[in-house]
Amino acid sequence: MSNKTTAWVAAMMLAVPALAAPGLAQATTSQLTGCAAKQHEIEQQLVHAREQGNAGRARGLEEALQSVKDHCTDEGLLKKRQAKVQQKEREVQVRTHELQEAQASGQQDKINKRQRKLAEAQAELAEARAELTK
Repeated sequence: MSNKTTAWVAAMMLAVPALAAPGLAQATTSQLTGCAAKQHEIEQQLVHAREQGNAGRARGLEEALQSVKDHCTDEGLLKKRQAKVQQKEREVQVRTHELQEAQASGQQDKINKRQRKLAEAQAELAEARAELTK
């Protein structure tokens, strides 16, 4: 088999399952949690990078995938995510305090800026909390 044929066959092996049952892929993704979900997400990104011909991104994703396979544990991942939530909670507290100080100063431009920063921190906290269930 030529290299061209081999590459085509490999591409088709990746593409056919995705084309055959797109609904199945979505259902499976939502059922996965922890390291399995993380691995699946990286695999999906890798397929996309290969489809787009982005060799550099594909190499990076292959390394990330191998790292997840070698080192990820559900327990360790959960602890990491919990630590991130705690860090984001602290950030929200700091931003809330900064907003209160700005409100005390009465300077509307500072108040607006601090409100935006607080909203960003709250959104990041919500995202970190959502990661706990993945």
